[in-house]
Amino acid sequence: MKIYRYISVLFVGLAAWACTDMNEIVPESGTMLSSQYQETNAAVPSRASAAFTGLFNPIGNPNYFGYGTPDDWGILMMLYCNDVESADAHLPDSGYNWFSVCGEYSSRNASYRNPVIRYRTPYMIIANVNDFLAGFPETVEDQQSIYMIAQAKVLRAYAYMQLAANFQFTYAVAKDEPCVPICSPDVADPTNNPRATVAEIYDLIMNDLNDAVDALEGYERPSKMYIDKQVALGIRARANLTMCNYAEAAADAEAAAEGYTPASREEVSHPTFMDISEHNWIWGFDMTADNAKTFRYATSSSWLRSFSAWAYAAGAGTYTMINKILWDKIPATDIRKQWWVDAELHSTLLDGLTWDGGNQGSASGQDIPEFAYDDKLAFLPYTNVKFGCNPVGTTDNAEDSPLMRVEEMLLIQAEAYAKNGNEAKGKQILEDFVKTYRDPSYTVNASGDRLINEIWFQRRVELWGEGFGIIDTKRLNKPMVRFLGTAESTNIAPAFRFNIAADDGWLNMRFTNGELNTNFGIVDNTGGELPKMDQNPTLRDGVTD
Repeated sequence: MKIYRYISVLFVGLAAWACTDMNEIVPESGTMLSSQYQETNAAVPSRASAAFTGLFNPIGNPNYFGYGTPDDWGILMMLYCNDVESADAHLPDSGYNWFSVCGEYSSRNASYRNPVIRYRTPYMIIANVNDFLAGFPETVEDQQSIYMIAQAKVLRAYAYMQLAANFQFTYAVAKDEPCVPICSPDVADPTNNPRATVAEIYDLIMNDLNDAVDALEGYERPSKMYIDKQVALGIRARANLTMCNYAEAAADAEAAAEGYTPASREEVSHPTFMDISEHNWIWGFDMTADNAKTFRYATSSSWLRSFSAWAYAAGAGTYTMINKILWDKIPATDIRKQWWVDAELHSTLLDGLTWDGGNQGSASGQDIPEFAYDDKLAFLPYTNVKFGCNPVGTTDNAEDSPLMRVEEMLLIQAEAYAKNGNEAKGKQILEDFVKTYRDPSYTVNASGDRLINEIWFQRRVELWGEGFGIIDTKRLNKPMVRFLGTAESTNIAPAFRFNIAADDGWLNMRFTNGELNTNFGIVDNTGGELPKMDQNPTLRDGVTD
């Protein structure tokens, strides 16, 4: 087995990367003034294009911060944590599980590397965008520059949305509560930069997105890695849904989805969700083999996908599994039940596949789960086979990751209409999608809260593993329910087996030591306490009851 034995939790200082340092716009610190950026761009126009391309690196570049550890892969790692901290996705409790801090919720420790990366990454995007925008004068007439500026603003809005979701409760219940600091050259005193409120953060988000939606009119991107008007509309749909602007959320989601169709039942009857060219993807991260090989263990293929032979998943048996309390709720007629192997390690998605282990043998179809050799251990019950690799048994780990799919936009429309007084339309959108593309036997027989729970159930199944887990739970002000009162109700490891109430302050991240030691205006989150095994056994979420 290729994997080195690491201790899964490290203590890391971050003083040099605190938000305060990102705001010190002085030449002596190595950071140029706005006028100097503008002079450089004017003298070397290609600099702006190169800097623009680099804005996307923190989304998923392996070893982005240079830690040399398998949990350093940017925004995609944050999205993975969102799912592993939810009720629905989990890994074994083993020495190879670098995300055990998410499973047990010790990720609130301000010195651990996991929360440090999850704080650094969005603020690195924000800092990079601020520097990039400083390279342009107030009035820009060049159309390509206008398009780049608009995309940069969308990335900044996206980064703030990730921070807001992690550091405070949702807008509907906490809009006037402290969220995160605003990092900007306009901050008067970076060493005393208090947390802005959730509402103030969303004002920034919406200003950036509104500007971008207008500015991206007519832009044709070279690949789905970049951001066009429909991506901006999709992110604004997410923001409007969070802010309870339901009419606006539905309209934005509908416009974002225009021209896209969901993956067919046949297309998702095989492991997929791995190629940015898939027709249902609106936005994605384009991983190349050259990029992945900088550190192949720090990729989604190493952790989320079960078909890589250069991975922690297969190589160390740290497969990402679904919680059986959710899996049990999926009807047998729904093709998505096959996105995970069952208790006997069977899934129809394996039919027609072959895993070639070279001189160590090979296996096909239903024999793949139990096939084992140096770089692959046997699957565990409820291991996911949703996310494919090309080919099965790859060592490249160059699979792409979806950041926005048309299916999500349909589910936003269904929820927004249902919450805005038009349940009939919400139900129709939901039923048309599921019945046409996933389960031909599907009908919706719910209204009120039961309908909203049904839409959430469909989100949890359809978008599993794509980064919405605990974020949706908090957005909907729901408890995080991993077990139904008994150990037998779930397949989650005992150390991760607990439920958390919707208002438990432990759901909110803590600020890093680096930030607290350099920004004295921060008042940290303090609510809640580390969960205990089997706590809150009577909590229910309305979906897995």
